Amino acid sequence: MKYVFGPVPSRRLGQSLGIDPVPFKTCNWNCVYCQLGRTSPFALERREYVPRAEIMGQVKEALAAHPPGEIDWITFVGSGETCLHSGLGWLIEAVKQETDLPVAVITNGSLLYLPEVRQELLAADAVLPSLDAADERLYRKINRPHRSLTLERLIGGLKAFRADYGGKLWIEVMLVKGLNDDVYDLQALAASLEDICPDEIHLLLPTRPPAEAWVEPPDADTVRRAQFILGQRTRIISEVSGIFDLSLGHNVLDSLLAILTRHPMRERDLLAALEKWLPGQSEKTLQSLLATGQVQAVERRGERFWSAAQAKYCKP
Repeated sequence: MKYVFGPVPSRRLGQSLGIDPVPFKTCNWNCVYCQLGRTSPFALERREYVPRAEIMGQVKEALAAHPPGEIDWITFVGSGETCLHSGLGWLIEAVKQETDLPVAVITNGSLLYLPEVRQELLAADAVLPSLDAADERLYRKINRPHRSLTLERLIGGLKAFRADYGGKLWIEVMLVKGLNDDVYDLQALAASLEDICPDEIHLLLPTRPPAEAWVEPPDADTVRRAQFILGQRTRIISEVSGIFDLSLGHNVLDSLLAILTRHPMRERDLLAALEKWLPGQSEKTLQSLLATGQVQAVERRGERFWSAAQAKYCKP
């Protein structure tokens, strides 16, 4: 399928059926830690990047293919910035008419300063925006947003959304070694988060292949210190193992490519998924996939990951 993938194991959402409403790397940030590589060029215009009717047709097909219990959440997660799709509100409402499963939206939060975006997200059961810094300089160093986007707009949008939103607001903080992990910056971030008042703060680490080769997670002691400073609502979100569903699409290779385009995988996890769906053929299938020219191997911290070929990673 072109726009729907999985279900994939999620660190917070169980078996999550993903919906991607934007083309690859349609984004207004260029985060140093992005698992999908660098953004080039920036996208700023909200519009219907892919047809909403086609997305919903694939959602219905995916739901029909999975009996109750195989999907825990429906998650809008773009291979870029999800909220750049101007029909996102319509899509959330349409999905909720098709299923009682909860709906989540993963977003960088940069467009929440727009009243229409905040209104569209009100129907979601959980919204997961990002806030990695409380200092403009650090915000630009980590998230590298388009110059028209400011930290003041980001925090203001998060506050305004919290005032109206009754669902679960889980703010993601990506902790990067040597950037936003010292006490001063964490204390400033904690103060901003206190003003926003999210239901939970999710402390993430760059464990999937980051765009920049120098990006690393802090050590365990630093992560625990960050959790303490950010407060009682903070959860450390660890890597999760689970079932990557390769049943959607015309064949296993199509399904796997749909996942890798949005969710780079460790080689061992990829081989395990292939072994489940094509026993005894995992290595051969991986080589067949590589031969298509649609995937690439990326080395980070001594591990090999597989991602879409169009992703732009800085070489070590």
